[in-house]
Formats: sequence, structure tokens, C-alpha cells
Amino acid sequence: MAEVDVQNLLLGETTCGTLLHQLQKIWDEVGESDEERDKMLLQIEQECLDVYKRKVDQATKSRSHLLQTLADANLELSTLLASLGEKSFVGIPEKTTGTIKEQLAAIAPALEQLWKQKDERIKEFSDVQSQIQKICGEIAGSGDRLGNQVVDESDLSLKKLDEFHDQLQELQKEKSDRLHKVLELVSTVHDLCAVLGIDFYSTVTEVHPSLNDAAGVESKSISNDTLARLAKTVVALKEDKKQRLQKLQELATQLTDLWNLMDTSEEEQGLFSHVTCNISASVDEVNVPGALALDLIEQAEVEVERLDQLKASRMKEIAFKRQGELEEIFARAHIEIDMQAAREKILALIDSGNVEPTELLADMDNQIIKAREEALSRKDILDKVEKWMSACEEESWLEDYNRDDNRYNASRGAHLNLKRAEKARILVNKIPALVDTLVAKTRAWEDDHGLTFMYDGVPLLAMLDEYALLRHDREEEKRRLKDQKKFLEQPNTEQEPVFGSRSSPARPVSSTKKVVGPRANGTPTRRLSLNQNGGRSVNKDGKREHTKPLGALNYAAISKEDAGSHISGTEPAPSTP
Repeated sequence: MAEVDVQNLLLGETTCGTLLHQLQKIWDEVGESDEERDKMLLQIEQECLDVYKRKVDQATKSRSHLLQTLADANLELSTLLASLGEKSFVGIPEKTTGTIKEQLAAIAPALEQLWKQKDERIKEFSDVQSQIQKICGEIAGSGDRLGNQVVDESDLSLKKLDEFHDQLQELQKEKSDRLHKVLELVSTVHDLCAVLGIDFYSTVTEVHPSLNDAAGVESKSISNDTLARLAKTVVALKEDKKQRLQKLQELATQLTDLWNLMDTSEEEQGLFSHVTCNISASVDEVNVPGALALDLIEQAEVEVERLDQLKASRMKEIAFKRQGELEEIFARAHIEIDMQAAREKILALIDSGNVEPTELLADMDNQIIKAREEALSRKDILDKVEKWMSACEEESWLEDYNRDDNRYNASRGAHLNLKRAEKARILVNKIPALVDTLVAKTRAWEDDHGLTFMYDGVPLLAMLDEYALLRHDREEEKRRLKDQKKFLEQPNTEQEPVFGSRSSPARPVSSTKKVVGPRANGTPTRRLSLNQNGGRSVNKDGKREHTKPLGALNYAAISKEDAGSHISGTEPAPSTP
């Protein structure tokens, strides 16, 4: 041992033996006693024991710490698995064998992976919860006051994450629906503002600044408050649109009435076509930008006021135009009215100011409507009167034609006159039936209306009766002349040398014969008179006065021979002696 210590000393290495050897050497030099030396050695041994004890204590604490670390690691491993919702993990050893450090080294990789997985899971939870919180804030209208999102690390399972994802999807759908609703309401506000001529940007900005088009779609507010204020704005704008349209339609109606009243030109009316085009439109049909702008309504109001003032100055002209229209209807219907008195009455009413112009014109319009109705009820009879008058004119022409001795000469146009004569004879043959029909229809009309049917101031039945009497008298005269002619043409040998050739006694008489018909004197409305024949007359009141009883003329009673001689205008051939 001494040799080893010496060697260590020579080598310069310090050990307990070398130190003790040096100590003994020092003691020898000093001359310490054995007692002192033993005492010092005991002290050295005690100090060494204390050092060993301290090292053992440290080793014991280190082992305890490692055991605690292992226990904590196992606990943390279990906690992580529970938190992540995992029942097992691939990297965890099934059996724990070996030293403490070996056991720690065995579960360290699994812990590291689980920690990493936990961090990733926490990030996923944080992202989902942040989006949920953000959307909830947008719906609640508190998106700018979002707090920090705290993730519950006790449950980081996939099931819990899926629940958050489902909640997020529902919120995203709700957000999409709300955004769609907001955009729809904003579009409605835009359309309404365009029709009403209101600034759209200022209107939606008052609801929420994010609704301006300058902001992106995703940044628009979708809160309950924004939706409520948007809906309220739409209701207010629609009500404003309804009121403006009602006002504009009233103005358009007034404009139309005034234009019709004063016969305003289409060119002048066209200046306000954008007003009158919506006169009967519904609220939903008016979509043209600016169609209900305030300045447009004001222009219409100014125009109505201007036309009202103009109407007062042109009232007489307008009323006389209406009266002219009424007189024209009566003239076409052959109804006589006192035009001068009617115009004087209109002037008196306008000058007195006791009647509103609109009331006066409305009354005149009613008169025009009634006049048209009366004219329509008379139309059928008037059409037949025209046919009757036309037939009488042809009858007059046929008589003149039959009196013409040169009618059969080969002159220019003779064949045309011959054709006309043939047609005239057919037409004249229809006159009796036409007169009978006219009489029947006229009496039916008078029974229905309780009035006398007047034709240009003369009762039509009186005209027809006069025509029938004139026709009857003429037929009697033709029959008398015919009998006289037959008598003169009888065989008389004593008188033949005296008279030589035969002559027609009817010629000079017929040359002065009166033409029968309502247009005999060239005036279609001229009243027929039978006073010269002593038959009947019509007094001023349009009532028929009989000077002798008359029955209805039976045209069928006229013999075919007489009718044929009248129609053709030829005289019957003399009988052979």
C-alpha cells in the first residue's frame, strides 16, 4: 500500500493514501503524539463518513425525483390520452422494465408526440372557436369587441372538435342567409331610391356604414339591428313610393282631363308622357329610375296649375266646341234644335259664374252621350228613309226619262240611261213595301219612346202619309187619263178623216205633272204638303190634321196593268176597232 502511495506521489496523483502519507510525514517532523494523531484520524474518518452520508442522501433524493418524474410522466401520458380522447397510443411500451432512466427514456417519445398532437388540437379548437365567436359577434353586432378565446384543454377529443365544426357550419349557413337577406334588402333600397330619386349611399350609410358599396361583401353588417333597420327603411320607402304614385296618378288624371278638355296637341302631351304612362300602374309596376322623383311631381303640379288657369280663359271656346259636336250629332240624326238659344244659354252660364266649368262640361258630355244613344236608336229608320228618298229620286228621274221622246235614239250614253231605267223600275217597284216597313218601324219607335219621330222638324209619319196620298192621287189621275185615252181611241169612222192621226192626251198633262217624293223640290228635308190637293195637312206642332177619313194605302190593290204603265212610263196600246 505504501508502495502504491509512493508511486502515486511520484506520479503526482492525489489520493487519500498519498494525503495520509504526507500527513504522517508532517506529523513525524512536527513530533505529534500518537494520541493527537489518533484523534485527528478519527476526525478525518468522521468527516469522510459525513461526506458519504451526504452523497447517499443526494443519491436518494435524485432517485426519488426520477421516480416522481416517471410517475408524473405516466400520469401526464394518461391525462393526454384522456384529453385527446385516445384510449391507447402506438409509441407507449406495454411493459415498463429496466432502470428508472430507461423507463423514462422509453415513454419520452410518446409524450413528445402527444404534446405535439395536443398543441395541434388546441390550435384547431382555437381556430374553430374563434370563427364561431366572430360570427356570433357579427350576428350580435359586437364584432369589434371580441375577447381572447380560451380553449378548454380538458376535452380535446375529435368528437368535441366535430361538435364545434357542426356549430360553425350552422353559424356559417346562418351568416350566409343573413348576408343574402342584407344584400336583398340593400338591392330593394337601391331600386326604391332610384325610382324615388333619393341618394342611395346616404340612405344605406344611415342604416350602417358597412352597407356602402365601397365595403366588401364579407364585411357588411349582418346583425339583427342592421336587418331590422334595413327592413324598416324598405317599409318607409315603399310607403313613400305608394304615396308619391298616388299623388302622381291624381296629377296625371287631372292632366288627361284638362288635355281632353282643351284638345291639347299630342306633341304637347308628349312632354308629360313620363307622368301619364303610370296613370293606371300598380306600385310594383313602377320601376323606372326617377319615375317618382319629387322634381317630376312638382313639374306635374305646375303644369296642372297652368292648365287650370288656361282653362278658365278658354272655357267659352271649349264649351262651344262641345255644343258644335252635339249639334253635329243632331244634324246627322235629322233632329232639329234651337242652336242659337243653346249657345246663348251657355254664354249666360259661363258669364254668371254660378256653375263650375267642369260641371258644365260634364253636363254637356252627358248630353252628347244621350244624343248619341238617341241617334243610334234612330239609325235603322234613318237608313231606310235614305233608301226611300233615293228611290223617290230614281222615280222622278224615270218619269223625266219616260217623257223624253228621244230616249231610244242611238245617241251617246243612251245605253247607260237604258240600264239605269231598268234598275230604277226595279227600285220603284220596292217603294210601297219600303214605305210600309218605314211606317211600321216608326210607329214601333214612337210606342217605345212615347215621342213623335221627327225628321228635320217634321213628323216622319206625316211625310209618309203625304207621300202615300200624293202617290194615290197620281195613280187615280193616271187611271182617269188612261180611261179617257181608251174612250178617245174607240173606232169612229166619221171622225177619222177629221182627226187624221192619233195623239196622246196624256202628254201635255204629264208634262205639268208634279213629281212625287220627299225630294221633289230638290230639298231632302222639305216637308210635303197636300193642301193644294185638299187631302190632309200638317200643322206647326207636327200633328196630322185630316180633312177626310183615310185608311192605310193598299198598294197591292193597284192593278198590275196600272202599275206596269206607271213604272215603265209607257202608255197601253189602243184596242183594235
